[in-house]
Amino acid sequence: MKLPELRQEIDKLDRQIVALLHERASLVHQVGLIKQDSQSPIFVPEREADLYRKIADLNGGKLPEGSLRAIYREIISCSFSLEGGFKVAYLGPAGTWSHQASLKQFGSSVELMPMHGFAAVFDAVERHEADYGVIPIENSTGGSVTDAMDLFIGTTLNICAQIQLRICNCLLGNIRLEEIKTLYSHPQVLLQCRQWIRNNFPMADLVETSSTTAAAQIAVEKASEGAAALGGALAAELFGLQILESNIQDKASNTTRFAIIGHQKTQPTGNDRTSLCFTVRHTAGSLVSVLEKFKQYGISLLRIESRPSKIIDWEYVFYVDAAGHAEQEPLKTCLDEVADHCSILKVFGSYPEATSLC
Repeated sequence: MKLPELRQEIDKLDRQIVALLHERASLVHQVGLIKQDSQSPIFVPEREADLYRKIADLNGGKLPEGSLRAIYREIISCSFSLEGGFKVAYLGPAGTWSHQASLKQFGSSVELMPMHGFAAVFDAVERHEADYGVIPIENSTGGSVTDAMDLFIGTTLNICAQIQLRICNCLLGNIRLEEIKTLYSHPQVLLQCRQWIRNNFPMADLVETSSTTAAAQIAVEKASEGAAALGGALAAELFGLQILESNIQDKASNTTRFAIIGHQKTQPTGNDRTSLCFTVRHTAGSLVSVLEKFKQYGISLLRIESRPSKIIDWEYVFYVDAAGHAEQEPLKTCLDEVADHCSILKVFGSYPEATSLC
């Protein structure tokens, strides 16, 4: 076919796509009314995970899976709005990696609420000022985000979903490289770029900030003093900074895992992860007894680390991610038996395992 004919065919398909989107929207609206009557949540992570699996199975054409997911991300986001909408709290201000993770997870049709700290995100959700919160919990280079993880012990909220976001850190500034005297960023980003900083700016002062956005603001305000920031491209766009160098993280695969917290519990999908913590009694072999239970039931531990309890001196809390859902066998029975060896056992939530990176 010639170009005009191809364009006519594309126009015809566009009309069909829009008509089908309207038809889908009508059905979504009906679903929303049913959910309102039954007081069911609008965001259903297990349903969403199943939908993305089906889309991937249907995709046999030229569209990359990531592109198809991005298209459906906005379709689903619009569906949230049609069903009544909800609010999502995240570590702000705008331009942070948490902001970008929130957009990747929920799309542009959801109301996003920037908060001033991790505790404020938890508080907003606990008080029902926000329906969900987005919290970074682990980075593939910098490890656990301990300030965030410690907050899970004292909350009644559940982890109901997760998102893995590929982190591309950049050097941001409105000055020349040789003029840089101070680098500002969030502690996690400074960790992720530690070797790069050592190689390129060994004499620069490093100053921790509450967020990468705060760092970008300082880089603008103190440019004449030799200030630059480490952060994402979105922060550069928002604050009018130049990207002096990109992809400065020490590992190309640098990825942060975010937890979506809320009041609901996510139902099993068949491919789930459970996050929990426990403390063991101060008796010989108590930790081994707990770990043996996971081995006995053939449960893979995806992550395990210890942190001071901050309640009793020299008492430690073990944070664990286990394969499986806490309400499904064999993990259900395993956790029942693990509890006999623990002074504290708390499940933070079970949620679908991530199947792709954003």
